[in-house]
Amino acid sequence: MNVDFKLGKHVVIVDNLEEIDPTQGMSDEELFSVINHSDLESEKITAPRYSYWQSVFRVFFRKKINIVMLGLLAVIVLMAYLYPVFVEYDKFGNLLNASAKHLTPSAAISQFGFSIHWILGAGAAGQSTFDAIWYGSQISISLALVVALINMTVGVIVGAVWGFSKKVDNVMMIVYNIIANLPYILVISVMVMLFSAGFWTMVFAMTITGWLSIAYFIRTQVVIIRDREYNLASRCLGTSTIRIAMKNILPFMTSVIVTLAATEIPSYISYEVFLAYIGMGLKEMSLGRLIYEAESAMLTPGWGFEFWSPVAVASIITIVLYVVGQNLGDASDPRTHM
Repeated sequence: MNVDFKLGKHVVIVDNLEEIDPTQGMSDEELFSVINHSDLESEKITAPRYSYWQSVFRVFFRKKINIVMLGLLAVIVLMAYLYPVFVEYDKFGNLLNASAKHLTPSAAISQFGFSIHWILGAGAAGQSTFDAIWYGSQISISLALVVALINMTVGVIVGAVWGFSKKVDNVMMIVYNIIANLPYILVISVMVMLFSAGFWTMVFAMTITGWLSIAYFIRTQVVIIRDREYNLASRCLGTSTIRIAMKNILPFMTSVIVTLAATEIPSYISYEVFLAYIGMGLKEMSLGRLIYEAESAMLTPGWGFEFWSPVAVASIITIVLYVVGQNLGDASDPRTHM
């Protein structure tokens, strides 16, 4: 049987397959080519590049509800921090005007003309409820962020060392069992009563023991992963406990920490509002203070906007912070990046 083979530009017709040698007559330059070796190229990984935070945001923005909530949160933060910069708020500016007190939105607009300042009516001193809410929101949000930053930082660091060191664990468990039996709201109330109810007094009251429950939660998570093989190897090599906790354990707990922060920040706003509602809150015009001062207007016909407006804004802030934080915590889990 004749078989045709194409070798270069020539077609060779042979009768016996076993006698074919396609390389016959070819030079070394045609048979072989030099491949340059590069150590850098050999170290490159052919797998797709993975960016942790890029994957986190990709998963987070995949849900449309997160985009809506994040946009609402941005509006709240901008209003709380930028609106007071451009608008001067004077609580007692209309104090001597009896007709300006306890006005509904429609009555306030009729009295002062249409303006964004009066879309929520006027309060007991004739002040704009709309302006008061954003001044109060700035104080309440700032308080929650400062307290959360302190408690989370101290709690995470102490919890990491607590969970990894058995000596620290023996001491901290005694401290935790004593302090954890005291109601947190009672500790805050006592601190506020001992000192003046100012911004930094409230920060001190919320952080003096607030970090302990966070540290215990982190300790529990650390205990679960502290005896894994790579941590045992690090200990055998003489790596310090603090370095193992900071380098080998905490990076794997990003989603847990973000989720924990999502519950802590709104809770501090709730604590502040509750303490102000019972008369033990800030002296500054926070959301809790606004609610406390408008308590008598809650059941008075026509005065409801004074009370329910700051209640609604405080509720929206806490819900938005919680939802955004929870969904960001879920997106921080590498198992959701597949």
